[in-house]
Amino acid sequence: MRHSLQRRTMRAMFHVFGAAGGCVLLLAALPSQAAVPSTAACDGGDAVVLAADAGTHPEARAIWLDRHTLRWPGAPVDGRYRLYAGDTLPVAKPGQRIRGAARAIGLTPSAQPADEVMQRFRHVTAGATLATGLDDAGLRALHRQALLLVREDASGRVLEATRTQLPGALDDLYASAVDAPMPGAQPSPDGTRFSVWAPTAREASLCLHADDQGAAIRRVPAERDADTGIWTAHLPEDLRGSYYTWLVDVHVPGTGLVRNRVTDPYSVSLGTDSRRSYVADLDDAALKPDGWDQAPRPPALEAQVDMAVYELHVRDFSIGDATVPEPLRGRYLAFTAGDSDGIAHLRGLARAGLSDVHLLPVYDFASVPEAGCTTPQVPDAPAASPLQQAAVMAVATRDCFNWGYDPFHFNAPEGSYATDPSDGAARIREFRAMVMALHGLGLRVGMDVVYNHTFAAGQDRGSVLDRIVPGYYHRLDAAGTVETSTCCSNTATEHAMMARLMIDSAELWVRHYRIDSFRFDLMGHQPRAAMEALQQRVDAAAGRHVPLIGEGWNFGEVADGARFVQASQLSLGGSGIGTFSDRGRDALRGGGPGDSGRDKVARQGWLNGLGYAPNELTAGDDPAEARAALLRAADLVRAGLAGTLRDYVLDTVDGARPLHAVDYNGQPAGYAHAPGEVVNYVENHDNETLYDLNAYRLPAGTSAHDRARVQVLGMATTALSQGVAYYHAGIDLLRSKSMDRNSYDSGDWFNRLDWTCQDNFFGTGLPPASGNEGDWPWIAPRLADPALRPAPEDIAFARDAMRELLAIRASSSLFRLRTTEEVSRRLSFPNSGPGQNPLVIAGLLDGRGHPGAGFDGILYLLNASPQAQQLELPQLRGQRWRLHPLQRGPHAADPRVREARHEPARGRFTVPPRTVLVYVLE
Repeated sequence: MRHSLQRRTMRAMFHVFGAAGGCVLLLAALPSQAAVPSTAACDGGDAVVLAADAGTHPEARAIWLDRHTLRWPGAPVDGRYRLYAGDTLPVAKPGQRIRGAARAIGLTPSAQPADEVMQRFRHVTAGATLATGLDDAGLRALHRQALLLVREDASGRVLEATRTQLPGALDDLYASAVDAPMPGAQPSPDGTRFSVWAPTAREASLCLHADDQGAAIRRVPAERDADTGIWTAHLPEDLRGSYYTWLVDVHVPGTGLVRNRVTDPYSVSLGTDSRRSYVADLDDAALKPDGWDQAPRPPALEAQVDMAVYELHVRDFSIGDATVPEPLRGRYLAFTAGDSDGIAHLRGLARAGLSDVHLLPVYDFASVPEAGCTTPQVPDAPAASPLQQAAVMAVATRDCFNWGYDPFHFNAPEGSYATDPSDGAARIREFRAMVMALHGLGLRVGMDVVYNHTFAAGQDRGSVLDRIVPGYYHRLDAAGTVETSTCCSNTATEHAMMARLMIDSAELWVRHYRIDSFRFDLMGHQPRAAMEALQQRVDAAAGRHVPLIGEGWNFGEVADGARFVQASQLSLGGSGIGTFSDRGRDALRGGGPGDSGRDKVARQGWLNGLGYAPNELTAGDDPAEARAALLRAADLVRAGLAGTLRDYVLDTVDGARPLHAVDYNGQPAGYAHAPGEVVNYVENHDNETLYDLNAYRLPAGTSAHDRARVQVLGMATTALSQGVAYYHAGIDLLRSKSMDRNSYDSGDWFNRLDWTCQDNFFGTGLPPASGNEGDWPWIAPRLADPALRPAPEDIAFARDAMRELLAIRASSSLFRLRTTEEVSRRLSFPNSGPGQNPLVIAGLLDGRGHPGAGFDGILYLLNASPQAQQLELPQLRGQRWRLHPLQRGPHAADPRVREARHEPARGRFTVPPRTVLVYVLE
């Protein structure tokens, strides 16, 4: 992570650096706010210490359960407790009396709060439960000070001390803030209202700036609403187009009383590098591209299962596309270049049946310099050289590329994708122009959103929320440290105002940018209740259903419902919210996303040779064990094709059973209550691409063309599965990242796309050392093997096959059944059970009487084997099946389908090697 810190000097001040790396100015003497010139504080640095904490800085082990009640886990219930408060943290030394406290409050034992409160704090263990006895006014004043809870002996000497975790008290005391007018800047011809939720702030004031980087021209004190904790400044002017920041005086644990200069968490736009918030009315005509109000929008899908999604990064889309005007490459406006190769590719996918483009993060993120970013000079070096990655990584902290999973401001478009990041209006207009262009192609637009963490917390320059209400917006562990299980500073969407920010943000994108759907990063770290509230809000804002899908992984401090009912795979049944399924994914690819070293090669899957095409590490495996593993993998592939539905009954190798009774790594293979609650995929932006993973696992002698065929089989499982179909951009171009397992910061070089189908960029250097170096001995010989690099005709074959698969999926509602009952009644797997041939997956769909079926029946056959396979299906004897109209004739994407044979009298089908067949009963 990186930060561009602007350091300034002022008289009578000197620099110190806070623990988190943010810039702090320590004033030698600052008796009062009035002693500072009207705008000096606005320009005095990102943080000014008004009064420094002294002594030690204890952990925060006591937890406010509600406005009145504290729990100190593990502390004796019969102890003597006192709560001390002051401008700075009181000093506690064992065996001595407290020093530096402005006031002391004796605490009394309290009964446990109501059940609903304790459900929220189910993770808090037993201990001393204490009450303050203060009224609401006293409690609100208390939380504007530094608090220390002390267990004392009879003489008032310290036995032990702890700070307190305050979210439970703030959510109770300021519950009305959830329904208050939306914070942020609201300009109008009658004046401009600025507001920010800062209930623990001692003072707050607004700074108006001349431009996106310049000095302040005005400072306006704000007024605090006692009931909501919201500070508001009203100005008589219409200030749209202006820039502003907030000054908030808050106690920062470990530092003291600090005046933070900070941007607005509800910023709808910003200037360069997010240093100043921008005042905008998003309904202003000046912020709309020409034709925005009249632009057609694709109609809502009839059902979530009708989604076929292409996951795309804004910069990847156009940075290497020579047919896009150079100033627009890597920008929002590249999508408006209607004659570009990239737009032609998207147009072809849309015509075939793609419904949605999901954009990797496009909110304001902190990991790319918005002005002056660097383009690395990558040397011309051998296919397996470390020189390319060295050049890329040498400037990775300053280059123009990042995936963007580093949220800075949730409600503002990212500036590095705008043609002028210094103009707060430009990014709004250009984002909308991008949406309008994609809608013009008939594609709905989805956003990848990351509400589960922020880029930073504490006093870091990249922290916004925690510098306004320290200790509130992030999830804390038992010691009061911010949890980081998601990678970074975990947000706490179980807290009322963090949940409100998430819901308000999603509504804003739907209402003002016409976003059609959302993909939630690490959604399992959020409460189901918050996600359901968000669903209601965005549906109301859109006037139609807005599909929500996300990563429902179950891990970290919230795992297994430790803090709340999660929005995770096993906890979302019946909600209609979709989660990505790893069941079929892992069975198809083999292993899991965390594999490294030998496991990358040895853990083959159904697609890449398990039990039938051994590679150099699996050639000596016990044949019986390999076949048993293949049989179980084939069952999990079928489970994925059946929508991972918990109650779907599958004839497995162990006999017929519902999918919730089939094992997947200790979890139920089936968990979804309806097909729309599952997202099927075989590749996305995370981990290696499918082509690169198959470079590890397919036998070394597998030709590049056969590797393309394996890729098509993988795409076919997504297209033919019940549920949402989700594709990573470039999967249809055999996309390679030169075997990089995590290309989030690997620059343009390792994330390239070629819409002309000439290159997939396999073998363009060893991937970055970070995360990959341990696997270089396995990677290098593969990158150096020219046989693994596909020819343009192989790439074109995969491209055409993907479009054909999308068209087949769109041709019949049988691939998009809406209920568990319909799937159970209409989908069966003839070649299953103990006597199956696991090399061929056969799916049979009964179309009789189903609206939109198009055919009386559909039979799909997927042969993973490098040899042709014969399959006899007795239940189909006497029936005459024909290849799907799209696979008939000279225009079929795969000429090998002509080798297929069907013998009706015997119900026998001959499936060519590594081929997808779709038959119909007409």
